[in-house]
Amino acid sequence: MRMERRFNARTTVMQRSLIALGCSLLVSGCAVTRDPLPSWHDGPSKKAILDFVSHVTKPGSIDFVPPAERIATFDNDGTLWSEQPMYFQLFFALDRVKELAAQHPEWRRKQPFKAVLEDDLKTVLAGGEHALLELVMASHAGNTTEEFSQTVKEWLTTAKHPKTGRPYTDMVYQPMLELLAYLRANGFKTFIVSGGGIEFMRPWTEQVYGIPPEQVVGSSIKTKFEMRGGKPVLVRLPEINFIDDKAGKPVGINQHIGRRPTAAFGNSDGDLQMLQWTAAGDGPNLMVYIHHTDAEREWAYDRESHIGRLDEGLDEANDKGWLVVDMKKDWKVIYPFQMK
Repeated sequence: MRMERRFNARTTVMQRSLIALGCSLLVSGCAVTRDPLPSWHDGPSKKAILDFVSHVTKPGSIDFVPPAERIATFDNDGTLWSEQPMYFQLFFALDRVKELAAQHPEWRRKQPFKAVLEDDLKTVLAGGEHALLELVMASHAGNTTEEFSQTVKEWLTTAKHPKTGRPYTDMVYQPMLELLAYLRANGFKTFIVSGGGIEFMRPWTEQVYGIPPEQVVGSSIKTKFEMRGGKPVLVRLPEINFIDDKAGKPVGINQHIGRRPTAAFGNSDGDLQMLQWTAAGDGPNLMVYIHHTDAEREWAYDRESHIGRLDEGLDEANDKGWLVVDMKKDWKVIYPFQMK
């Protein structure tokens, strides 16, 4: 693996064996240093992450990065939680269309709404990006930002993943939860930079990931200020404001964060430009792809997938020496509910 400029991932990480702890004049004791990433197998991927954090946080190191500049950005779908058999926000949109259908009798004759109401997912997906955007616009707009946030929270308390039967917020990756906590413990500020809707994610990311709403960057629809019943509100409009995907991710990072990341994590070609932007920065940096290789515990997919395709990005990672995490080999468990 190769890091940009002075950082060498092969440098030996600080010893994590035994340290003197809790000693007194009469009693001495020893304890093994707590493993910050217990759900990761020991190996090159884990070592590279620990090495990187050790180097950039050690005062006096040539690779030292001041805390204010320790920015780590994470894609969400497929990087922090699962994204198969389709993006979870799309499941939300489909459920919303069904919930709102009584108010729109014309939907029973109009595609892609007709297909949604008939549970014909194949036809829905065949409509491509235009059809999906039409569904999102119809199901996500017309209410206030507060009303939409409450709708998302209520959906997450009842909706279940079609394969596991688990709440969608149970489908987060335990190794990535540990990584987020580890980075924050070492002075990093962690951000989500996702193609998903910013207001779909913000209601729950702090509770699930420890990432507050102001550190979520995502796609958005337009809003406008109104007075309703003497109260000022922001109303969500059926118009696209910004798509935070592919080349949009560096733009979103610049607009919302204002600093180039020190570390960036993704899983698909949609994250490639974010990793390229990170790699182009001065000083040490870390670019990581999460590679879905575990068909038994999760899903195995990359170059030919219709969801989370990783093709061009995988080639560039291999060419430039970016870290590619193999889920099957590198992770002891996938989800928190698999913990014993």
